[in-house]
Amino acid sequence: MAAPVSLCHVACCANRAGGGAVAWGRGGLLAFGSCHDVVLYDPAVRRAVGALRGHTGRVNCVRWVRRRDRASETELISGGSDKQLILWEWKDTVTWNNQLVKSIPLKGHTEAVFAVDAVCQSDEPDLNLLIASAASDSTVRIWSCHGSEAKCIEILQFGNGFVMDVCLSFLPGSDVPILACGGDDCKISLFIQQNGQFQKMLILPGHEDWIRGVEWAVCGEDLFLASCAQDCLIRIWKVCTKSKQLPETEDDSIKLKENVFTVKDADTSYAVSLESVLAGHENWVYAVHWQPSFSKDGSMQQPMRILSASMDKTVIIWEPDKESGVWLEQVRVGEVGGNTLGFFDCQFSPDGSMIIAHAFHGALHLWKQATVNKKEWTPEVVISGHFNSVEDVKWDPEGEFIISVGSDQTTRLFAPWKRKEETEVTWHEIARPQVHGYDLRCLAMIGRFEFVSGADEKVLRVFRAPKNFIENFSNITGIPMEKLCSHQSSDLPEGATVPALGLSNKAVFEGDMAIQPDEDEESFNTISNQYPEIYFQPMILTEPPPEDHLLQNTLWPEIQKLYGHGYEIFCVACNNSNTIIASACKASKKEHAAIILWSTTSWKKLQHLSFHNLTVTQLAFSPDDSFLLAVSRDRNWSLWRKQDSSESGPIFTCCAYTDKNTAVHSRIIWSCDWTPDSKYFITGSRDKKVIIWGQCDLSVITEGNELDSIKPCSTVLDAGDSVTAVGISRVLTPDGRYIVAVGLENGKIILYTWKQSGKEPTPADWITSVEIDNSQSHALAVKRLCWRHHAGRAGHNDDNSSKWLQLASCGADHCVKIFNVNRFAL
Repeated sequence: MAAPVSLCHVACCANRAGGGAVAWGRGGLLAFGSCHDVVLYDPAVRRAVGALRGHTGRVNCVRWVRRRDRASETELISGGSDKQLILWEWKDTVTWNNQLVKSIPLKGHTEAVFAVDAVCQSDEPDLNLLIASAASDSTVRIWSCHGSEAKCIEILQFGNGFVMDVCLSFLPGSDVPILACGGDDCKISLFIQQNGQFQKMLILPGHEDWIRGVEWAVCGEDLFLASCAQDCLIRIWKVCTKSKQLPETEDDSIKLKENVFTVKDADTSYAVSLESVLAGHENWVYAVHWQPSFSKDGSMQQPMRILSASMDKTVIIWEPDKESGVWLEQVRVGEVGGNTLGFFDCQFSPDGSMIIAHAFHGALHLWKQATVNKKEWTPEVVISGHFNSVEDVKWDPEGEFIISVGSDQTTRLFAPWKRKEETEVTWHEIARPQVHGYDLRCLAMIGRFEFVSGADEKVLRVFRAPKNFIENFSNITGIPMEKLCSHQSSDLPEGATVPALGLSNKAVFEGDMAIQPDEDEESFNTISNQYPEIYFQPMILTEPPPEDHLLQNTLWPEIQKLYGHGYEIFCVACNNSNTIIASACKASKKEHAAIILWSTTSWKKLQHLSFHNLTVTQLAFSPDDSFLLAVSRDRNWSLWRKQDSSESGPIFTCCAYTDKNTAVHSRIIWSCDWTPDSKYFITGSRDKKVIIWGQCDLSVITEGNELDSIKPCSTVLDAGDSVTAVGISRVLTPDGRYIVAVGLENGKIILYTWKQSGKEPTPADWITSVEIDNSQSHALAVKRLCWRHHAGRAGHNDDNSSKWLQLASCGADHCVKIFNVNRFAL
């Protein structure tokens, strides 16, 4: 029988940890650190295929363990801010449940690990690894791993200095390991292993600033080292046996200095010389990598190439000229303008046909080589997501896409990509409607293509989709335009742009784009002419947009600002008829904890609802719009009943609440939700308790405070950890039970079913259906759980659509996830 819950989509990005956070294995899998996890992404199927969980801090570096026989790797090493390394090993394909993965922790560093490298010392089936790791404790540790045992065999001290990168290889024609360390002393230190100990053999000077990256490559009988630094330069060094050097001539030709050392174990002398200096970047070069020398079948590939990533927002492919041997820039890709800060890391695909770069804000950029013009590289679809805690996520009313907001100051929209030639549907980020100057906290959908968001500011902002987005949404999802546009689309703006030093997305209409700039000074002084890269340019898309397009061309125009709160916005909700918005802000006094109701037609305040003494943490309208529920830091909830509408709009009055005498929760109530029939509501708290409240029918509550009318209808459910999110599906199980999702502070998501079986609540009313596997849940606190309102899977025309439900979740681990839930298996 198939699992009742499967992971449909993961949105995440790489950690902002400098070079080394991304690695592309020969088997085709891309590994990168994302918060506390190592995510495995398969570019061939365009989705994350696994997550390795074991770190308790940020993952700073990942490296595939290189085998000397050039076979596909089955081991991965990662290092993190939790001061440890983890060696991951598997025998077969990696899956989300991690059942086939074995992890070996390596502990010893006293500070965060920032660089790691590992090589197999033999091709035997049993592991025989040599690992080097650098940390901010000013040491490089050498580890030996045999089978399941790993131990630190040596510690290299660097005094008050720091090593930024390490790389291991073997001296030409021998099994003697050589270690290159690049650090903040602007020099490369070469260590050779002799008599079981690494001895410093050589120091390579030349760079004039901190060295950020070093990497070895074997080419024929020679060994090459590439290094990059904050002096904007790349240096290539050559190591070969001394006997291979040409005899010295007595002419006056210029010779590069040669450094010679002798290895006693190998009884051979080696010479190290500077092969080339590559100047082309205009800012710090953070990473340099060689193209893999061998393909999966072990055959040689095209001549050696180097890939470099820089803070100048470009990635360059370098290659030696066939005739002169001089290294030249062959291809340059990257971001032109925009608001980003360059690239931290880069990698070649195993066959060299694709390159990936890791930008400052964690975004991954993927380019593919054209089949005809080999010097033409085009952007490709790749995984994307938030680079900080994701605070809220919502489905649109039709269940066709989700929108999330996060502490990375962005609002992102994810939708299924339906390709005509393929049956599989994959989810991708297709718009970034809001790029803000404040951390975003909450959002609510107001209809199909309209939402309101709240941030760490006193203002609520309302956005509406532009014409260009709706057209592209139709192309990508396969939903016809006539089904999407209920009103005249010709009245909509084409897109939006952000004025200089502004926070509001300004609408751009077709007429605005038709204006051609004049050559005079006045037109030059307009922002769009001085900085054309930040101005909206409409594009027709048939596939999800790449990162640079998401940054510049997918903003939604801001149509309204709502002023009235005294402190930062904390939560917002919209009723199901899309006529009323309720919002609340951070508060330490009763006067600031008031809920404000707004009209979505006039955008005016309708009412102040004052009851709570501290911040209202979540708001929820009942599905029939008769009630508004609020939960608060003051450990209480309040229920507001809608009365007959006045001229200005409906009036809500408090009809029930808890206080010191009637409260069941003893800590902050973080979350709440309603059952689809509006009979019951649920609360989840830091005290680990989940409670369902109500009575036979809430509609019989009379005016006034009927405290006795609302009581716990369930026994107290102990979830095992602080409850940070709850959500009830609008669709029931086949036997009529409510489906309840509970998210915990430790990242776990648990699905329960509940039904009131008698007049008095009993523990038997609760049934634990599924505890979602650890590797599929979140690594940190679950921030929000949101069910798709309808049965079925977005993007699928399921014959058995009534079988499936979809649950969206977001967490402090920077992830947005969508789960497929088989309701017949609950």
